[in-house]
Amino acid sequence: MSAALSVWVSGIGLWAPGAADWHAFSEIATGAATPGATERPLAEVLPPNERRRAPESVLLAAAAAGQAVRMSGRDAATLPCVFASAHGDQVITDYMCETLASHPRELSPTKFHNSVHNAPAGYWTIATHCRASSSAVSGGEEAFGAGLLEAATLAVADDRDVLLASYDIAGTGPLGDMTSTTGPFAVALVLSPRADGAAVRLDITPERGNSGIEALGDAWLDGLVATNPSARAVPLMRALALARPAALRVPAARGLDLHIDIGVAA
Repeated sequence: MSAALSVWVSGIGLWAPGAADWHAFSEIATGAATPGATERPLAEVLPPNERRRAPESVLLAAAAAGQAVRMSGRDAATLPCVFASAHGDQVITDYMCETLASHPRELSPTKFHNSVHNAPAGYWTIATHCRASSSAVSGGEEAFGAGLLEAATLAVADDRDVLLASYDIAGTGPLGDMTSTTGPFAVALVLSPRADGAAVRLDITPERGNSGIEALGDAWLDGLVATNPSARAVPLMRALALARPAALRVPAARGLDLHIDIGVAA
């Protein structure tokens, strides 16, 4: 077993169909509420003009990241950030493939600009005037776990807070059939190498194997996991909502899991 990476959760953000923020999700996950109607993700950190033009993937990532940073009380301009996604913006990728195959001269420069995998990280760092490091992680179905490992490693190695945001949107066309991602989801965490008032600690140990995601016994939660790769974070988010010690595994790559022990301050 490798040595654990110990980080504290200073802020959490989330957007899912039925839960527009972390508070709504935690109420549902603990049985205190039921899923409700959700509107377009509100990415308040983006200027109004950018908010109107930004694709869904950017709005999702920025909305969740903004919630997490606001909860943490940190300055977004100083936070290194890791943005993870299994497939990036599938809608734009599908559009580009179809246009290139049929009318390549009609390809939209704006959509091409938004198609790159680090587009959400770019929108975020520009809007928040962040000059710290930023990373865009693509890990397929294990993208959330890969991003979590990257962010926790940075937090411990550099001894500073790190923002993690993981997001995916529903696919369309042939690409959507291949990925089977049928709904949007985004989650964000601000991770710190020190407690600094945080109540929850994650001890993260990389281990060989892929245990898969166990059913949670809740139709809404299990439905989220089944429809979006970034929603592989849901078991961890539910455990954080319950606010009690727990242990679980999150896939981070083919043949690699993260064993996570959750510690809660008394």
